[in-house]
Amino acid sequence: MNPRRDDCASNLIVALTGASGISYGLQLLKHIGTARNKYEFVYVVYTENALRVARVEENVDLGNLLSLYKIDAVYSEKDIDAPIASSSNLICSDMVIIPASLNTIAKVANGVQDNLVTRTACNILRLKRKLIVVFRETPLSTIDLRNLLRLATAGATILPASPAFYPRPKSVEDMLNFIAGKVFDVLGIYHNIYPRWNSFSSGQS
Repeated sequence: MNPRRDDCASNLIVALTGASGISYGLQLLKHIGTARNKYEFVYVVYTENALRVARVEENVDLGNLLSLYKIDAVYSEKDIDAPIASSSNLICSDMVIIPASLNTIAKVANGVQDNLVTRTACNILRLKRKLIVVFRETPLSTIDLRNLLRLATAGATILPASPAFYPRPKSVEDMLNFIAGKVFDVLGIYHNIYPRWNSFSSGQS
């Protein structure tokens, strides 16, 4: 008997691209230990533009992620010979692109596989695994919207980096946690990173 789809989700790939808002991706990695409840291995891949944005926005060198978070390997977009570049190694893998630049979105939506991020994402879609695209950029043109629709039609989950305010966030970290928690929700990972709606709905009209 072939295993059901959720029975083999042993690898999680987190991709960081060059959109402003690299803190969303770093916050997800901060909680990546929670993902170990479902995934045996966690890999990170980043683009050259993400490397620049991380230095400017957070003063972080993405090349040092292995020592900062509980992950198993870190790849740059140029590591096109990495194991995750091949669909044969992605049968039991899911992927999150956070933040997802409109450039990366456009490439994946149109099947352009010119770096490790886009190659891996296209393979994930090809295998009908989970691909979560967390975009932050605004405003969106008709072209951007069509690319997002293409991805959604292909099976990706489009998750805008739009924090909620019903939890009454007290800090930027609270807002980042909401998005990280939403990513885990889509991946089917139980967590308590952000307060659920029931915590606030009682007694309100």
